Order: sequence, then C-alpha cells, then structure tokens
Amino acid sequence: MNCDQLATNPPPTHASFGGAGSAHAPAGGEWQPHLHFEDEHLLIAEKPPGLLCVPGRGADKQDCLLTRLKRTHPNALVVHRLDQATSGLVIFALARPAQAALSSAFERREVDKLYLAWVAGLLGQPKAAGEIALPLSADWPRRPRQQVDHATGKPALTRWQVLLHAPSCAGVPDHSLLELRPLTGRTHQLRVHLAAIGHPIVGDLLYEGPTAPRLMLHAAELRFPHPATGQQVQALSPAPFTGF
Repeated sequence: MNCDQLATNPPPTHASFGGAGSAHAPAGGEWQPHLHFEDEHLLIAEKPPGLLCVPGRGADKQDCLLTRLKRTHPNALVVHRLDQATSGLVIFALARPAQAALSSAFERREVDKLYLAWVAGLLGQPKAAGEIALPLSADWPRRPRQQVDHATGKPALTRWQVLLHAPSCAGVPDHSLLELRPLTGRTHQLRVHLAAIGHPIVGDLLYEGPTAPRLMLHAAELRFPHPATGQQVQALSPAPFTGF
C-alpha cells in the first residue's frame, strides 16, 4: 500500500466499525449473534469486540455471548473463549459428548485457528513469515497481564506471516497486517508474543500498543474435525478492520 492509498484510506475511526465488528459490544435488547455454522452438535458464532464470551463476576458482567446464545439455544456449552476485546469466531457445543470431543480436539491441537491483526511497525519483509516461541505465565502483580517467563512459563508457539506493510505517511505510522496461527492456547498469547518482539497489536493498551478505537485482532478462520462425523468443518469471518 502506497502513501496515496493511505491518504485516501485513513485508519478506521469509531464510525468505521459496524455490524459484528463494531468497536463496542451491542447493548442489551434483542440483538443476537450471527451464526456461521449450526447443527444438532455444535454452532459457531460471531463475537463482537467488547462482549464477554462467558459471564464474569458481578451483575454488570452477566451479558455475554453465551447468555445471548442461550436465548435461542438453551443447551449451548462453552468449548473455548476469546478475549473480551477480540472479535471473531467462537465454537459452542450443543451436547455434552460434543463438548468433550471438541475440548479434546483443542488439547490435541486438531483445531486450526487463524487470526488477523494490525501491529505496530513494519515486521520483517513483505510476505515474510516466522515463529515466536516464548514461554508465558501470569504477571500476578499486574493482572490480568501475562508475561514472557523463561523460568516457569508454559511453552507457547505462534506462527506469523506478513500480508501487508503500510509505511508511515500522511500522518499514519508504520503498521503491518499479519496472519497469525497460535499452535498453543495460552492466555493473551498473540498479544504478549507480538509485544515481546516489539510489534504490539494496534489498540492493545494493556501491552502498550498504539491507540485505536478497538483491539485490531480478529479470529477469522476455524478448521476442525466434526465431533460426530469426523468430517472437516470450516468457518470464515472477514476482519472488520482490513480497510487501512
């Protein structure tokens, strides 16, 4: 992307984020999550940024993706989660056997997860790819932050590929659009790994990322074996912030 393109396509503002990718979670009312896949065993829902996956502590944290889904799918069961600030695809089981099978698939690393993210700076060369292998643990004095911990941290591996470089011009700082594949599922893994190599995710104020209307991290693709048939299931969700 050249400077002229950046000048005519500035970074998104609050008004640029609509639908499932809005900058803030939809308020109560009748809003229901968009479903990308549904059968008698599972469903795949779209989570907007700012909405919890599951209820938190306190009356003000009961509105969440699971609560919304239970209005129409009262047997929905949690399989995995996304951070509150992250948008994108989330799997829910609709029966205990499916929940157990899907959880086992995550543990065996049979679920292929792909994220898209804008990060600060120009990472590598255009179309470059690499890995980040840094162990992670909780940063207890600064919870909910996580940290790189070579002494007692759990192994964590992230693969990345550069999709686009956006060099600084027209008042827009350097940014890179990345495709990210976490091979492990540690808390805040992508956010900590990218911050640790000097390229924090845009909008990630918890890890000193550049200010933005939202965290520029989106769970864009899931592929996994169906818990009942073994056939491959794939869901795709275009990122709502690729228009840099």
